[in-house]
Amino acid sequence: MPFIDARFSTPVDKIKEEAIKSRLGQAISLIGKSEAYLMVQIQDNCKLYFKGNKDEESAYFEVKLLGKSTKANYETLTKALCEIASEELSIPTNRVYVKFEEVEYWGFDSFMF
Repeated sequence: MPFIDARFSTPVDKIKEEAIKSRLGQAISLIGKSEAYLMVQIQDNCKLYFKGNKDEESAYFEVKLLGKSTKANYETLTKALCEIASEELSIPTNRVYVKFEEVEYWGFDSFMF
């Protein structure tokens, strides 16, 4: 039951949006989750200030998942998300934040997992 909220300070056209969505679907498997239940939100043109300014492009990913994973898995996924931002939108990896949230309860299709 993962959810990835991807926010970018840059515009994201339809082609890039599809590429990012596909790559996020592949990346989630790095922590043992499946794209079959992945929900993604992509927001572009966000006003992201980093180090007190927005002179350079930035990205923020928030990953929520049912249950827990390991720090090593989170590091692997963080690297993949930074690469996606860099390769797809030319955002420097040192201007990307990733937050993970482990959720105990998750509802879907009128029931609880």
